[in-house]
Parts: sequence; C-alpha cells; structure tokens
Amino acid sequence: MELTREIYWNVGHGLTTLVPMYLLTLVAVALLLHGFRARVKVYRQGKTAPRTDQLAVRIPAMLKSVLLQSKVARVKGPGLAHALFFGGFFLLFLGTCLIVVQADFTDLLFGVKFLKGNFYLLFSVVLDIAGLVAIVMLGGLLVRRYLVRPAGLESGADDLIMHGLLFAILISGFVIEGARMAVTELGTSLALWSPVGLVFAKGLAGYSEETLRAVHSYTWWCHLLLVMAFIVAIPFTKFKHIFTTSLNYLFADIGPTGKLVSLDLEDEEAESFGASTITDLTWKDIFDTDACTQCKRCQDRCPAHNTEKPLSPMKLINQLGDVAFNNPEAGLVEACDKDAIWSCTTCRACQDICPAAIEHVNKIVDMRRNLVLMEGEFPGEEVMVAMENTEVNGNPLGIGYASRGDWAENLGIKTLAEDPQVDILYFVGCYASFDKRNIKIATAFIKLCQAAGIKVGILGKEEKCCGEPMRKMGNEYLYQTLAAENVELIKGYGVKQIVTSCPHCFNTLNKDYRDFDFDIPVTNYSVYLQQLLQSGQLKLNSAEFACTYHDSCYLGRHNDLYDAPRQLLEAAGGQIVEMNKSRSEAFCCSAGGGRIMAEESLGSRINVKRVEMAVATGAPTLVSNCPFCLTMFEDGVKGADVEDRLSARDISEILVERL
Repeated sequence: MELTREIYWNVGHGLTTLVPMYLLTLVAVALLLHGFRARVKVYRQGKTAPRTDQLAVRIPAMLKSVLLQSKVARVKGPGLAHALFFGGFFLLFLGTCLIVVQADFTDLLFGVKFLKGNFYLLFSVVLDIAGLVAIVMLGGLLVRRYLVRPAGLESGADDLIMHGLLFAILISGFVIEGARMAVTELGTSLALWSPVGLVFAKGLAGYSEETLRAVHSYTWWCHLLLVMAFIVAIPFTKFKHIFTTSLNYLFADIGPTGKLVSLDLEDEEAESFGASTITDLTWKDIFDTDACTQCKRCQDRCPAHNTEKPLSPMKLINQLGDVAFNNPEAGLVEACDKDAIWSCTTCRACQDICPAAIEHVNKIVDMRRNLVLMEGEFPGEEVMVAMENTEVNGNPLGIGYASRGDWAENLGIKTLAEDPQVDILYFVGCYASFDKRNIKIATAFIKLCQAAGIKVGILGKEEKCCGEPMRKMGNEYLYQTLAAENVELIKGYGVKQIVTSCPHCFNTLNKDYRDFDFDIPVTNYSVYLQQLLQSGQLKLNSAEFACTYHDSCYLGRHNDLYDAPRQLLEAAGGQIVEMNKSRSEAFCCSAGGGRIMAEESLGSRINVKRVEMAVATGAPTLVSNCPFCLTMFEDGVKGADVEDRLSARDISEILVERL
C-alpha cells in the first residue's frame, strides 16, 4: 500500500471542481483587496512617517514576532492560548498550500508528487495535531471571552463571527477527513497517522459508503465556502489584525526607545503644532488604530487606569480610529477627553506589553502639544506656574538659578567654569540641585566618585532643567529652548562623558538631545557606579539588609536597565524581595510625563498604590534610583500611613554608608 492519499478524493479533479474553486478564490481575494484599499485611503489622511527604512532589521523582527508570536505569548494564559492557536492554524494553512501545489501544479503539470512516503506520514500527523490544538485553544479563548470574561474585555458581533467561522472551518475539515478515511483507510495502518481524523472516521463508520460520500462532498464544498467567507471578512472584521498587526511589526519604531519626534518650530508654513485633527497624526498613528486587537493588555497595565482615572490606552486608540474612519473632521482632544490625555505618565507600560506594536505615548504627547502650544492649556494652574518658573530660573521649583550649585560648596568639587579638566560632568538635575531630600543623593554620588578616585565637575548655576517634564507635558517650545542652551554650554566645555542621577535627564540627554547634534556619551549613575565596582575602583563593605527595589519607568522600560541597580544592591549586602510588579512590569510612581509638576486630583493616588505593593513584600526599605520616584514614595509612605513599616531610600545613600 502506497503511503499517500488521493487528493480531491470524491469531489474530482476536473474542471467542474477547479473552475468554481479558483473562481471563488479570485472573487474572495478581490473583495479582500477592495476592503483593504478603502482602509489604505484612511491611513493616507495622516502625515508621512519613515517606517520602511532599515528593512534588514525590520523584516527579521517582524517574522520573529509573527511566526513565534513572541509579543502575544508574553501574557501567560490567553496569550499562550492565542499563540498556540495561531501556530496550529498556520500549520493547517501551510498544509493546504502544499496540497494545492502538488495537486494543481507539480503533479498536474510535471507528474511530480511529494506528499508520499514518510514525508506524507509526518505531514498527516502534524496537521491532525495542529488542527486539534487549534480547536482546543479556540475553545479556551471562547470560554474566557463569554463565560469567565475578565473585566474590561469587550465583545461584539465581530467576536461571534470570528469564533463561529473558525470553529466551522476547523471542525468541517475533520468531518471531511473522517468521511474519507471511513471509506478508504479505516482498518489500515495508514489511518493511525491521522489520529483525530480516525476518531471522526470511527464515529461515521456505521453509515453506508454512499452516505459517507454524500457527507464528504457536501461538507467539502461547505468548507470551501466557509474559507472564502473568512477571506472576505478579513478587512471588515477583527480578522483584519492578521494583516494589520503583522505589518505593524514591520512598521514598528526601531529606536531609540521612547524617543519623540522633534517639532520644527521654525516652519513658517505650519498652521499649527501638535495634533488637533486626524490629519495632524502620521499614517502610522492611524494604522495603529487598525492594528489594535482590543485585548486590553495596555489598559490592565496602565497606572492611570488602575487608579480610577479616565485614561484607557485601548479606548484612546479606538477613539482615534473612530475619528479616522467615521468622523475625520472631529477634534481629537474632544474625542479622547482632556482628563484622559493629561492623566498619562508616559511610563510606556502600555507600549511595552502591547502585542500589536502600537505606539500610544507619542499620540498623547502630540495632543498635549496642541493644547499647550496652540490653546495655552495646562492640566492645572500649578503646571503653568512650574513652566513660568522654568522660563525665569531654569527649574520648575521656582528657586533662583544662582543657587543651583550651592549644595556642593563643601564637597571639594568645582564647576566647569572653574576647572573644565574633569573625568566626568555630573548633570545634577533640578531636584538634586534644590530639593533638600534629593540633595543628599547628589552628595552621596559625589562621595562615591571621590572614593573611587574620579574627578567630577558640575555646571552649577549654568545648568538648566533638561526640559523633559516640559516636553512630555506638551511644551515643546520651552523644551527646545532649554535643550539648545544646555547643549551649547556643555559642548563648549569639551566634556568627554556625562553622568546623571536622574533617569529623566539620562533619557533626554542620551536620546532627545541627539537631535541637536549632541554626541557626548551619557551614562546613568547606577550603571557608572556598577562599572566602578567591577573595575575595583569602588570598594564597599557589604552588610546584609532587606529591601525591595523599584524599577523607575525611565530607566527600566525606556532604557532596559534592570540589572545594574540590583547588582549594586547585592554588592552592598541587599537581600532584594521583588514586588509583585517589577522589571518590565513595574508600576509607575506617578511622576512621569511631566506629572511631577501637577496635582493628582482624579481617582486614587498612584504613588500610594505602589507603596502598598512595597509594603506587601515585608521589606522595610523601598529603594529607588530616581529623584521623582523618591519624592513620590516619601509622599506615598505618608499617604498610606506606613511610616513605621517602610522607608524610601536611594541606591547611592545605601552605597555611601558602606564605603
């Protein structure tokens, strides 16, 4: 017995089968292309965006994300189920393609058959298992969506269509196989290589051959029509994410992570700045709205949403999509709600977890830019005051710029104006320069460097705010003014390396300042100190202590720096008890996105929620490496009334005690 099977068994391989089959396929594909053509017209409402460069980088990244479902499978449970379903369905698609290639091309034209022998046996068993996995996983996803649906997961007609069509396609495929096997393979060893089909064959074995052939033929044509309906439905239902999400991996931002596009504020032809209408966004921004699968992962991760604020990243993306496709004349701010726009901390938790590579933060910042630059609006009077303080004194705290270097008077360091020959420039930042609590952090860092024999210089009164909080709050003009002044000043001193103790300063100088022809290496102090420790320049006396560590958003998700701070703590004797949400899943402190300048008046307090997570570990010390985080946590400890159980400290404070 030859190890193979007759393709097109019982339905024939003549014109009566091939003509209608390929005609239906052509019609279905034509309707699919027509549907996407209409959607492409909507995408083109947006401005240009360079998302097809560096294809040698983009294409492998896309293939990895699509074929391995690496972004989807990050969330165990539904993510893994979807990845397994995709894998099973994809294998069935490849198997169908192989059948068509042999039957209608290689065998028909050249008499070449490759679906035979051991390869056919492997082909048969793999496809059977793939189909079974797809059905089981689809069933699990159905139960999750309709029987144990988590809060926030929305369902509509699209979901019913998707589940119904997919179940019908998969099950009808096994009915076809079972009817064929009941006539041709039942009782032979070949049937064992189609284990799921064998179950269906045994279930149909009691019927006559005539009945089985009728069932087979009817189901075969129904299966074909279901597949055609599936193809046609793609651009008009959530099925479109098969293409849009896959392509979004190709169009994804390839770095630097979180870097914003600088506005050309000198453009005399620009009628407005920021995004007020859909045409102010890029085509990629609009495409993002079509790639969204409404899985709500971004919403689940969002610190604003999790503290009863009106921001849902998922809903915001879908609101923008509704404007683009249904009401392009509508205002974006009105469609998305101002409070939601101002609530974002730009922590990137939404983008980090998104399985569709959607970019939420830049859209929010663009809408903020329009509110600030064109409407003169801020989320509160206190933010406007902070902006005015920065314009006058170079810092949002409103303290005279002349005293910016006073904190270092007794530390034996000089400003670059006094002595530019230094190993590193310490870009201190506003909080470490003026805030009494954070001055301790700057002082500790200087002492650690001095102990390692590093000559440190500062800018003193010449330093100004890096501009990051202003930029993320939408004031691009003030940011660019500050950035240009800082860049010119620093480059004028011939600085070779910059170290920052503020992740926001680090992120801004290391990424955003590159738009100002700024090429000086910038290092975060946790990485720099860890390098000194490894080289033996910095020596510590280890003493055991228990702590929990908070990954600041701008060091973690924005810069993927998770290990260096932990290595420093461990070298100092720290026994780290990780919080429930740590590393890339860390919960924000609430100060990012310029929110450090704003009152948190909506919902519950984000910093209190994070402090409660720290308390739950049982560790007495909450360690951070960001002046914003430290400020928020000291306030959060008081707000949660846990001052007797938890204290907030910076890494440098712990290290300097162990010199």
